[in-house]
Amino acid sequence: MARVAVVTDSMSCLPSEMVEKHGIHIVPIIISVMGKTYRDLVDITPAQAYEFFQKDPDSFRTSPSSPPMYEEVFREASRGGHDVLCVSLSSRLSTSYNVATMAAKQVMKELPGIRIVVVDSQTVTAAEGLVVAAAARAVDSGQGLDEVAEIATDVRSQVSFLAVLETIRHVYRTGRVPKIAAQAGAVLHIRPILTTSGGLVRVAGLSRNMRQGIDRILRMMRTRLGTAPAHVAVMHAYAQEEGERLKERIAAEFDCCELWLTEFSPVMGYATGTGTLGVAFYKDGKAVAPGPG
Repeated sequence: MARVAVVTDSMSCLPSEMVEKHGIHIVPIIISVMGKTYRDLVDITPAQAYEFFQKDPDSFRTSPSSPPMYEEVFREASRGGHDVLCVSLSSRLSTSYNVATMAAKQVMKELPGIRIVVVDSQTVTAAEGLVVAAAARAVDSGQGLDEVAEIATDVRSQVSFLAVLETIRHVYRTGRVPKIAAQAGAVLHIRPILTTSGGLVRVAGLSRNMRQGIDRILRMMRTRLGTAPAHVAVMHAYAQEEGERLKERIAAEFDCCELWLTEFSPVMGYATGTGTLGVAFYKDGKAVAPGPG
């Protein structure tokens, strides 16, 4: 049985130490700002991207990875006869899934002994990352491509995403809130709570300040998890200290068998702004449990 390599896009928000530990291959999404183009996590860090965003938000743009970028990573990941499991950003939010699928077909024509399976995560940011992490642990436990894909699909069906924004000012970039409404909401200091449903990001509620917003997403989290052990990722957009505090609170209030802190992808942050805090989570169950460390 061929060993499996795991590939994902930089939108998955995986911490670098996790990427290195599991040998995960990352395809960078493209960020353009102030007339220059960068490969996410390769040419620019999330913190640097947010600094540019604060200076000139109107010039900030993102675009999906190209087919040749996926093909290059697939070839690299398949060296040594490895099969490949690729987890993509939701196909309803990006062309990444379609691009990865086309690239996979091309590489499999070139390398007929290699299998590449692309799984649509149907979600975003660290929720996608949790799907990838579960797949990577399955690989480490010796599972084959079909079993790894099944585990990724199982986690995909369970994982939730919740985030509270520091400002509504940039949400019009999603195309789901008119710009004038976003500007009015910013004046009124309304803070949206976002979630995912059916592969799309939607507004799950509103709060008047970050404290209320955090309290609300934790109540929603408790409703979905109950007292069950959980896999949890905490995200922040250029708000390290706030992210650390949220992680500590979750560690104290929930039974976490997996808990990590990461930076909220600036690829999504262009529509949410700095200061965003969020969580991704699912109940522990059939997915492979994390090993020591």
